[in-house]
Amino acid sequence: MSLPGLNERERRVLEAVIQTYVETAQPAGSRSLAHKFGLNVSPATIRNTMSDLEEKGYLYHPHASAGRVPTDVAYRVYVDSLIPIPPPGATERRRLNAQITTGGSAVEAILRRAAQSLGVITQELGIALGPRLDNAILERVELIRLSSERLLVALTLSAGAVRTIFVDVHGEIADAAIAEVTRVLNDRLAGLTLRQIRSSLGDRLRDVGPTRDASDLLNVFIEEGEQLFDSAIESDDDTVLLGQASVLAEQPEFANVDNMRKLVALTETREKLGELLRRRSETGGVSITIGNEHNDPKLASFTVVTASYHAGPLSGVIGVIGPTRMPYDKVISLVTHTSELVTDLLKENSRAHG
Repeated sequence: MSLPGLNERERRVLEAVIQTYVETAQPAGSRSLAHKFGLNVSPATIRNTMSDLEEKGYLYHPHASAGRVPTDVAYRVYVDSLIPIPPPGATERRRLNAQITTGGSAVEAILRRAAQSLGVITQELGIALGPRLDNAILERVELIRLSSERLLVALTLSAGAVRTIFVDVHGEIADAAIAEVTRVLNDRLAGLTLRQIRSSLGDRLRDVGPTRDASDLLNVFIEEGEQLFDSAIESDDDTVLLGQASVLAEQPEFANVDNMRKLVALTETREKLGELLRRRSETGGVSITIGNEHNDPKLASFTVVTASYHAGPLSGVIGVIGPTRMPYDKVISLVTHTSELVTDLLKENSRAHG
C-alpha cells in the first residue's frame, strides 16, 4: 500500500522498525533489520532510508544509539495504513469468554471482569466506562426500609443495570404504606427511561389519591423526584473501571521512575479518564489515540484503544491503556472482540429481564 510521502522501501523499513521496537523495546538498527526482515537491500541502504524517515518525522534517535525509534506519527501511519488486524486466536477467545461470562450479571460486574481479563491478556491496563443511564428503561422499583427515617429505593433497569437511591422520611412509615407506594411507582413508572421519569415524576404521581399513610411518602417522590433521579443517573455517569496496573508496570517503559509516576497519576485521575472515554462512547466504534494526539501531557506517553459496547439504550466503551510501544494488531483485535462479548452479555441480560 502506498502512503503519502513514503515510497515502497520507506514503507517496508518503517514497518520493520515498528515491529522490531514493539517486540524488543530497543531502538532498531540497520544491520538487525537487514538480517531479520530480508529487505533485499544492504544495511547501508536501510540506514540511509531510516535517515530519510527521520527527516520526515517518522523516526527519531532516543540517545546516542545508532538505532531508531518510531514517533507517534509513525504509529498513526502504522495503525491507519500498514497493519493487518487478524481475529483473536481460539485460545484467547475461549479464555476471554470464560472469564467474562463467569460471575454476576450486573452491568458493573461484567465490565469489571472484562477490564481485568482484557488487561491480563494484552498485558496493558484494562479500562471500561460504565453506561450513561439517563436512557436506561426502568423495569422495577423496590422500596426497602433501612431505619425508621430512611428507605433504600432499588431501581432495576434495562440490561441488568441496578441503581440505588437513599430517601429520608419524617417519622416511621407503615409497612402497608411502603407496599402501596411501591405498587404506585411500578404502575406509573415502569417502562419509562430515567430521563423521562426525572422530568415528569411529579405530574405522573399527583392524581394517585393514596391512602393517608402512603400520602406522606408519595409526596417525598413528588417534591424531590427530580433530585432523587438526578442522583441515580449522575452516580454512574462516568464510572471508570480499571484492571490491574501491576500488569502494565512490568513493561520496560515503567522501569523509569518518572514514567511509573505518570502511570500512578493516570490511574488516580478517574474524572479525566471518564471525560476521555465518554467522548469515545458518543462517537462509537473502535477508537485509537496515540501519545500527543491526546493533547494532554499526562497521556503523552500512552496509547488508548477502545471499542464501544451497546445494549438497547445503554452504551459505553471497553479497552486498554498502554505505552505507545504496543502490539497494535493484537490489542485492536482483542479489544474489538471483548466489546462484542460485553454487548452480547448485556443483550442476554435484557432478554432475561424482559
